[in-house]
Amino acid sequence: MGGQKEKDELFDALVEAARVLGNGRRAQLIDVLAQGERSVEELAAEIHQSMANTSQHLQRLLRAGLACSRRSGTRIYYSLASPAVERLWRSLRETAEAHTGELDGLVRAYVGDRADLSTITRDELLLRLRQGDVVVLDVRPQPEYAAGHIPGALSVPLPDVKSRLREVPQGSEIVAYCRGPYCVYADEAVRLLTGDGRRAVRLEDGFPEWKAAGLPIEHSGR
Repeated sequence: MGGQKEKDELFDALVEAARVLGNGRRAQLIDVLAQGERSVEELAAEIHQSMANTSQHLQRLLRAGLACSRRSGTRIYYSLASPAVERLWRSLRETAEAHTGELDGLVRAYVGDRADLSTITRDELLLRLRQGDVVVLDVRPQPEYAAGHIPGALSVPLPDVKSRLREVPQGSEIVAYCRGPYCVYADEAVRLLTGDGRRAVRLEDGFPEWKAAGLPIEHSGR
């Protein structure tokens, strides 16, 4: 049986994943990769970092066993190592929400005032999908839609919403969803749609939470 030295090494190893996640840029990478596999070029654009900085962060995630990669031609694609990584990130967020006093102010500073936005729960949306009286828009980037989406959802990335309004069926209520509670894509889509006179609401959280709840998903390939 080992002594204190071995115990210290064990506990240091147990918290290594949390240590690696203790960086906002790497946490953003985890948040994007929770949507599906992405290339380093796409990830750099998503977190507004240089390719060099993004690659360094990805290497830390790889060494910690939180991410994995594959090569396709000249491109390298990254993904989360397992669903446990996504659960770790969600638990970290929930802990911060429960115990970090200034978080509410930081959230408002980023996402703005959501008082004008109506929301729908996952259970309510599932029921509405079964009834067939709702149109669902996935406003994430198309590669994330291809990696997995709510069944029947239309892929209309946020930058295309305004130009593709005619493709969105008239009459039914529209539900927009994106990456999760701290993603503003669905907020902006709902405001664009309601500004056009459509009835639109936002899913209460996003696709990762839908998937984590064991609700149906579809894939269309990359």
